[in-house]
Amino acid sequence: MNDWLLVALMALVTFSIRYTLLAFSGHLRLSPTLVRALGYVPPVVLTAIVVPAVVLPEGELWLGWQNARLVGAIACVALALWRKNLLLTIAGGMTAFWGWQWWIGSQLP
Repeated sequence: MNDWLLVALMALVTFSIRYTLLAFSGHLRLSPTLVRALGYVPPVVLTAIVVPAVVLPEGELWLGWQNARLVGAIACVALALWRKNLLLTIAGGMTAFWGWQWWIGSQLP
């Protein structure tokens, strides 16, 4: 089968599924409890993506001081709680990660 035809059909199926849900969304009433619970979905999904990448970088649990990803993540959490500024949190976390990675690389023989 032609690759472009396959991509077009997958796009059509994906669009149809999503459009159907959006078309009926105005007629659908959700309970306040469910709406409140759905507010937790983005942080939970982000946590499920980030935590394994931080503590399992090689597929094995690594909580040592040489784990630059863990140091960067701790810096991100600290900056986010302290300043509540997204750009500062991202920049500070990346700076901590790169700086720690550079420092560890210069310390090891």
